[in-house]
Amino acid sequence: MKIASMILLFFLPISSQKGMNSTALLQKMYARYHGKWHSSLSFNQTTERYKNDSLVKSDTWYERIAYPDMLRIDIGSKESDRGLIFRKDSTYVFNNNKITRALKNENELIFFLGGLYFVPFDDVLTHFKALHYDLSKFHTSTWKGKPVYVIGADQDDEKVNQLWIDQDKLVPVRFLKYEDNSKEEGLFEDLIALKNAWSETKCEFYINDKLLQVERYHDVVPGGSLDKSIFDPVRIGK
Repeated sequence: MKIASMILLFFLPISSQKGMNSTALLQKMYARYHGKWHSSLSFNQTTERYKNDSLVKSDTWYERIAYPDMLRIDIGSKESDRGLIFRKDSTYVFNNNKITRALKNENELIFFLGGLYFVPFDDVLTHFKALHYDLSKFHTSTWKGKPVYVIGADQDDEKVNQLWIDQDKLVPVRFLKYEDNSKEEGLFEDLIALKNAWSETKCEFYINDKLLQVERYHDVVPGGSLDKSIFDPVRIGK
């Protein structure tokens, strides 16, 4: 074998890892963080919106998460009269302290980025399948120079829903979603340690490879007590 070929073989990511697959990886993640992940997360973020790669708008969002499935975003101030509530499989938009839109739409990032550790493991597998991840598919790769596991795909360029997991920290660093002839991509970066878990502090989102939004977190507080009524759309404006 030529020396150049040997070098390539040494540095190329292996396509699989002995004893590892998507289900086994989720079990490994669950074993590490179940009962240890922070039950809530609060922060504010600088939110930049882009069109044709140009910045068109910037806001400050105040976000509070209660795992496994609730997120409230207040836009402009912590007690704003406009924002969004994500609750289980529904999304509520409010403006001038009134619900202006309600729709069946889950924010699956709450599940990926912590919520999965607060439900029984069988429900984790069921939920991934409901989100159209093929758990029979799996491979290893690299992302930004670091080794990752990939749930839901057998190779990097496969056009299927997939979640990329940092092999050391066992947390998501990237997702790809294909739906209705559209490609959605999200990146989770600048991870910080929070007690027994982690949080991304920078996110980038792309639609069909065009930059849509960049988020940068500030004043991240894990595990604080939250009044659950803030996630109740009925209480908006009261």
